[in-house]
Parts: sequence; C-alpha cells; structure tokens
Amino acid sequence: MIDAAIAMNRFGLGARPSGNAPVNPADWLKSQIRSYEPSFPAMASQPSRAEIAAGFREYQIDRKDVRAARKDAAAAMAADDMPQIDPAKIEKVVNTLRLQYVAAADARLDAAISSDTDFAERLVHFWSNHFAVSIDKLPVLALAGDYEFTAIRPHIMGTFSDLLYAAVTHPAMLLYLDQAQSIGPNSPLATRVAARRNKTLGLNENLAREILELHTLGVRTVYDQKDVTEFARALTGYTVGGMAKGPIQRFMAQNGKDGDSQFFAPIHEPGDRVVIGRRYSQQGGNQARAILSDIAAHPATAKHIATKLAQHFAADVPPPALVARLEKSFLESGGDLRQLYRTLIDSPEMWLPQQAKFKSPWDWVISSLRALNVRELPNSRQGVNMLAQLGQPIWKPGSPAGFSDTTENWAGGAALMRRVEIASRLAERSANRVDARILAPRILSDQLSAMTTESIARAESPSQGLALLLLSPEFLRR
Repeated sequence: MIDAAIAMNRFGLGARPSGNAPVNPADWLKSQIRSYEPSFPAMASQPSRAEIAAGFREYQIDRKDVRAARKDAAAAMAADDMPQIDPAKIEKVVNTLRLQYVAAADARLDAAISSDTDFAERLVHFWSNHFAVSIDKLPVLALAGDYEFTAIRPHIMGTFSDLLYAAVTHPAMLLYLDQAQSIGPNSPLATRVAARRNKTLGLNENLAREILELHTLGVRTVYDQKDVTEFARALTGYTVGGMAKGPIQRFMAQNGKDGDSQFFAPIHEPGDRVVIGRRYSQQGGNQARAILSDIAAHPATAKHIATKLAQHFAADVPPPALVARLEKSFLESGGDLRQLYRTLIDSPEMWLPQQAKFKSPWDWVISSLRALNVRELPNSRQGVNMLAQLGQPIWKPGSPAGFSDTTENWAGGAALMRRVEIASRLAERSANRVDARILAPRILSDQLSAMTTESIARAESPSQGLALLLLSPEFLRR
C-alpha cells in the first residue's frame, strides 16, 4: 500500500477518498503517459488570442487618450473649458482582462481537481513553472492561460525541443520578456528608422538570456555574454501581431494574426551567428530555430533538466544517482520526454517511503480539495484568492525563474499560519459530509502515523478533525 500512496501523493496531485488505490502503481503511472489528453472541456470557453489582443489594444488606445487629456488639462488650468478625464475607461478594459485571467485560472484548478491522469497534470504544472511567465505584465494577464493550455499542455509528452520552441515563441513569453519589441540594429526597419529620424532602435536580450540560463543550459555553464547577444540577434523577428509597441506595431502589415506569434522579417538582424562555438548561416526564423534545436540537445541542458525534475519529484537536494540516470535517459533518447518520465518512474529513489518534499501552496490546495472530494469551488475567485493568500498566485511568480521548489520557501511560520486559516475554512465547509477518522487512512494509507490518527480522534469537532488532517506532517509533505 505504501507504493500506492507514493504514486498518488508524490507523483500525482493527491488521493481521493472515492478513488481506488492502484494495484500496480508503476504501471498505473506509465498508463497516464499513454492516456493523457491535453484538452479539457473548460478550454473551449477561453477567449481567442485575437479577442485578447483586441482588448489590449483598446486599453492602449484608452490610456493614450487619457494621457492626452491630462496634458490638455495641464495646459488649460486657467481655462473654463478644462477637458473631462475618464480613467474609468481604462479600468473597464483592465477588468475585462482580469476576468479572462480568473476564468483561465479557474479552468486550471478544475482540471487539476478532477483529473484522473494527475501525474500527467503535475507534469503540466512543472513545465509551466519551468518556462514561467507572469501576469505582472498587463499584456500577459489574459494570455497566461492560453500559454499553458496551448504551448505547454500539448507538448509535455513530446520532445523537449518541441516543448522549448512552443514555450519560448508563444505570445505570452515574447511579451513577458520583451522579445516582441526587440529589433535587430542592422535590420531593414532599424535602418529605415535611423535614416528618417536619426534614431537607433535597440536589441533586447531578455529572452535569449533566460532561455540559456533558466530554460536549457543552466546558470554559469557553457555560454558567455557574447553568446547571449548573438542569440538575441538570431531571435529578432519574433513578435506578436497587434500587441507589439512602437515602430514594430506601426510598420507591421495587418495580416489577420492579431494576438499570434509571427516572424516579421524587417526587424530580423541579418548575417551569420556564432553561438557556443557553432556557426549558424540559416536565414530568418530558421536561424533561431536551429540554435534552439541544438541547445535543447546539449549535455548541459540534459543535466539541468534532470536536476530540476529530480528536485521536483524526489528531494530538495536530489540523489546524484537519480539525476545521472535521468540525464543519461535525456541524452540517449534525444530529449524524448515520455522516456524521461518512464525513467523517473522506474528509479528506486522515487519509491523510498520518506516524504522528502514539502508541498508548495499549489500542491497543498489541490491535494486538500481532492481529499475533501471537492469537484468545483463555490465561486470563480475563491481558488485564485486562496493561492494569492498563500503566496503562490497562479501564473504570477516573482521572476522568470518561476516559483521555488524547495521547502525553505514554503515552510516558514507565517506561511504555515495562512495554511491553518485556509484549512479551517475548508474543513468547516466539508465537516457535515466528511469524517476525518475515516478519510485519513483512505488518502494517506500506510503513510498515516499513529500520532496523527490519535490527534484526529481527539479533535473537539468534526471540522477540527479535518483541519488537523490537512495540517498533519504526512499531508503537508509528499
């Protein structure tokens, strides 16, 4: 039974009281690799990228109008005909973008709570955090859901190279890391602007740096600043229809792809590029694609991905033998992610009884809702608010590095007190239909300790018993 508990709680998102423990846990996990379905019903109701782009353009226009009105107001301070300023127009559009974000976040929560392939669902969350974007930037606010649903979900069972390309060329990533505004200094558009306005247009290195540092090779490995700059030059041309700024937006042809990523040749830096000792003579978008393909298969990338995957599933300081095994699998399979997951499942380090991982707020909320057999939340903002209160707001990490995956960031006193508050609220809503004394062994199996069993039995009320279960050491870890 301990292996079944490990499969459901360490590999998956938490057991359900109504679920049957898998007879062969390893085979059960591998079956999810085959049966995973990227789409789910709530995705169908999400707005299109064109609709999101239209909303953002409306925001840009309204903001421009308000700024112009304020400028006019400043010039007319002594006049009786001071223009009326209506910033509420901006707030209305922003609220629409926020509602789109909440709907997408709610869909993500529903998918995690209801999934029967929750090992695969955990992998979606892992890769979404690995290739992190943030709603801190307004253009990303309504695109973050589309990013996970269309760039991450469909590619987690393919190759790392395809997943990498889909993630870093999605509109949300291009906007988040300012690639949509990056212009080759010697590109046709930059040359034209320089001749007309005596103005130099700039290269932005953010996306190139984060791909090398965070997404593939890892910090301080085989690349240097020259490689970052050369890679940034190769990436020029990738932008977003209808959502770029400045000269790019003014000069791009209107081709019906608003909100979509596209390669705009007039801003691409011409010439060969040399990145990590290899020359790339491809033209246009094929140049960056070739570089991405090579770094996706680089040994440093294999080590970086193996280490992160092992840290997420096994321990904050992952066993070296597990990392080495995953690294070898990655290299021998050419970055085949399905083979990588099978290697993870077959690794003996993954089946040790010690619960080495402390649950992040996301893990804890999802596993709590699954344990209480909650199929949907009472209102669309409840899940978003809970995660924000716990310090892990959905699609809003503090940096492109994503949310931390280690205990020290989630097990502090203040963080635990917030879990106590939320556990109490969840328990009060479920106490009339759930008995913690019966529930505990169903969801924790052989991981349930005698101390937790006794604490629940001595609880002063059914709701207190449930809260004690959700806050027990065994439930807080996986």
